[in-house]
Amino acid sequence: MGKPTVPIEASGAGGSSSIDNSNADDTFSLHSNPANTLGLPGYDDNNPDSQNDELPPLYSDIDADGGGGSNAPLLPPSLEPTLNVVANHKVNLDTGAVFFLTSYFEDRPEELERQINISASQPPRKYVRILGTHTAMVDDNGKKKQETITDFDIKVELTPYLYATGTRESWSEVRTVENNEKVHRGTILKKRAPGAKQDIELASTPKPTLREWCHRYCASSAGVKCFALKRRVLGFDEERVRKCLTDLVRSTHYQGSVQILFPVKDEYVVIYNDCFVNRSRLTTWIVWFCYLTFTWLLTWPFLFFATKKFEVVTSDWHFSKRLDDGTMTYVSISEDYWYNTWGKAIYNAVMMKQQATLDHRDLVASHSAAPTAIDQALEGAPSFVRTGVQAFTAVHRSLGWGGNS
Repeated sequence: MGKPTVPIEASGAGGSSSIDNSNADDTFSLHSNPANTLGLPGYDDNNPDSQNDELPPLYSDIDADGGGGSNAPLLPPSLEPTLNVVANHKVNLDTGAVFFLTSYFEDRPEELERQINISASQPPRKYVRILGTHTAMVDDNGKKKQETITDFDIKVELTPYLYATGTRESWSEVRTVENNEKVHRGTILKKRAPGAKQDIELASTPKPTLREWCHRYCASSAGVKCFALKRRVLGFDEERVRKCLTDLVRSTHYQGSVQILFPVKDEYVVIYNDCFVNRSRLTTWIVWFCYLTFTWLLTWPFLFFATKKFEVVTSDWHFSKRLDDGTMTYVSISEDYWYNTWGKAIYNAVMMKQQATLDHRDLVASHSAAPTAIDQALEGAPSFVRTGVQAFTAVHRSLGWGGNS
């Protein structure tokens, strides 16, 4: 049986300053954007003292200190995870989505509101993913077939940069949908508030608050219903970072396909009322049975038309904000600063054809005199072997690599 479908919204834009990535082997130059004038802790390019060079702690260190586990890395003391009102029913290990299955909230709108605020206090985990692939003909039991080969698959997590370095404060807020937004409002289909039109806000009718939406959910007589929270990262200039990283990868003479993606984990929290239909949709073996027997062709339409969905609340985490004068201010660092910080580590990972999530050890190694992975692998080898490998690598780069065959 199907999983709940939650609409995806685009994030905001970031800065606009230039980046020099013409020579990734050299020290990366730092270019950033105007200073923070919101009066909030953030990164100010015109005030170098505002940028703390201390790196956020490793996630493993935070988990060891009991800082919230994998769903809540780097939470500041004021936002340490609070125990859920009720235990969650299921967590999707691939997406990090959390599902509750309970009737506890049916007549307790205040408790539902408290659970939404607890879930909203934990950030989404946004990544920058650099994926390089090419196609090649391979031998499969005497038959030639074309396969897609992954040359490198590198990820860097952006979650630490949703907090101001040192103070660990964030620019996060819980927001309910506007009257003119087309969403599920306890309905089967997406709709706007009564009387609202596209791009026209109702002047006389304020939008419902979180508390009011919780009361509406509890008052709903629907037999199958759910209340969803979406966590979002806003103000990160994906197009700018995508262009810079694509140019960086191409500077290695890589000839394959390059994809710069921005996946998000821990994005959704969905609260289902406890009923047979919702228990079935969250039971793994029933879901697989429906997939394998193709009965999802019947169950998916049934779930779609039977479920009343409340998708009216978002938890917005701002990477940056645009000021009234059009300039950008950042909670920690700008996209340019992030690129110049991680560019060399990403470059090295591409050259080593890594398939991993980079951490601070990779970052420190890329900005220090520490030996590269190739140097470590060749440690103790005869000098002529090291010379041969280095020469092969240089020729390999100059002729291009990763092309389709």
